[in-house]
Amino acid sequence: MAFQLLHRPFGLLTEYVILNEKTGAYVGILPAHGAIVRQLALPHGDNLVQVIRAPESQQALIADETYAGAHLYPFPSRIRHGIYTFEGEAFTLPMNESRQNNAIHGFVARQAFELFNQEMTETAGLLTLRYLHDGSYEGYPFPFEFRVTYTLSEAGSLSVTYESQNTGTRPAPVAYGWHPYFTLQEPVDALTISLPVSKQILLDENVLPYGEEMFPSRGEISLRERNLDSAYVVQGSPEGGATTVLRSPRLGLQLNVWQETGPGKFNYLVVYTPPGRSSIAIEPLTANVNAFNNGQGLIVLQPNEVARGTIRVSLS
Repeated sequence: MAFQLLHRPFGLLTEYVILNEKTGAYVGILPAHGAIVRQLALPHGDNLVQVIRAPESQQALIADETYAGAHLYPFPSRIRHGIYTFEGEAFTLPMNESRQNNAIHGFVARQAFELFNQEMTETAGLLTLRYLHDGSYEGYPFPFEFRVTYTLSEAGSLSVTYESQNTGTRPAPVAYGWHPYFTLQEPVDALTISLPVSKQILLDENVLPYGEEMFPSRGEISLRERNLDSAYVVQGSPEGGATTVLRSPRLGLQLNVWQETGPGKFNYLVVYTPPGRSSIAIEPLTANVNAFNNGQGLIVLQPNEVARGTIRVSLS
């Protein structure tokens, strides 16, 4: 078979690597640490390009506070002071963002996932990992089964599909986001970005939304000396998707991050340039920042109901 699933040591952890033996493309995933993507090499012509930047050792991974590659569930971004109300009942989550005194990025990010399914064929490699929540997390008494499926295709793209089922007996508020840091092996200042968005969300000093404004369609935006920590409303297409394009003019290389749009899908986007400026976070989200309070994009899952959506990464 063209696709193989390899197990490689990463410190004391095991990295699962889906490898296309024909092209050399691969994706490395750490089930024991939130099922994050630690490395992703995609084909471009006769070359392979490493497009994910993540910690390079287990020690760096443990110390990392950037949520590199993390799955953000059952909520992405921030909840003010960790306090929210759902169906008339108040809940308080642990505040894990001390600088702004908020709850941030859910709680599956560093949890151990278990193998749920694997399929290695001539045309694709597929790996599904699962995390079960029993409802015991402080401030979120809503049990769920969360699954993430990585599919590396023969054409050289990586699809990331999340599915979450409400395994409890009452409705549950949910939202999801993925938090990869992308690189084209050049400083961010050498790149441009095209955003498929219609509005920019206005954020206050605590990085919480207070309004929105129209986002002018300007095509490619130079990232030279531009600092971004911005949230947007995505402009979906009739085909049900939208693509953020990160491009290196010098290399003639572009990274395409496609997100499924439509009801209950990825209708929001966050883009962040970290201080080192060696990578850029492009984060598709199903909901706005603080959605547990403002309801913008919030999904309410009935018992046994499933939410799902797909993100796809490719080079051209």
